[in-house]
Amino acid sequence: MRVGIVACEALQREIDLLTEGDPDIVQKEYLEFGLHVYPQKMKATIIEKVNSLEGKVDSVFLGYGYCQSLQGITESMHVPTAMLDVDDCVLALLTPSEYFKERAKCTGTWYATPFFAEMGIAKITKELHLDHIKNPKYDAMWFIRKLFDGYLRCLYIDTGIGEREKYEALSREFAQQLNLRHESRDGTLVMLREGLNKAKMLAARVGLKGKALTTALSANH
Repeated sequence: MRVGIVACEALQREIDLLTEGDPDIVQKEYLEFGLHVYPQKMKATIIEKVNSLEGKVDSVFLGYGYCQSLQGITESMHVPTAMLDVDDCVLALLTPSEYFKERAKCTGTWYATPFFAEMGIAKITKELHLDHIKNPKYDAMWFIRKLFDGYLRCLYIDTGIGEREKYEALSREFAQQLNLRHESRDGTLVMLREGLNKAKMLAARVGLKGKALTTALSANH
């Protein structure tokens, strides 16, 4: 079978870990995280990327949650596509039940996966174009603090990709810069694995249909 992956770069490390050495994965493309700021552009880009794989793969695993604008997106795909049945990547790496447990502990939580931990203040500043602010009264950190007003906790989620000490230290540094209390816990790749398995099942069905068609054509000659 031939399975392609189109995913957000926020999940790249985790997906690469799961698919390392997997001969069924023949194509992988990671799209920039910043696309979510422009929902319609993100949706159009994803559809275009997946549809460009028609004829090259039997199915696609879409490494995205619904992200407020992607509900029903697979109906626009020309290739059988499986996606994550959650709102966003944080839920995918915690599972919804664990996410809601953490939310009950502290509603104002910033969830720092390895990707977000590495992002840090500097990259968030750049993503929001705050590094171009020239108002002498308000520097970039003033806007960052306003953005995180209401957050009380930074929760590091270790996803098992390795270098936990490095990413946890970056997460702790982020928390200190914004005066948030810092905690950490383990995440899980179970939902990503389930999504990949769904894509493989779709590919297997395509293969069975192809074999059935070949057999039927051979029987007619």
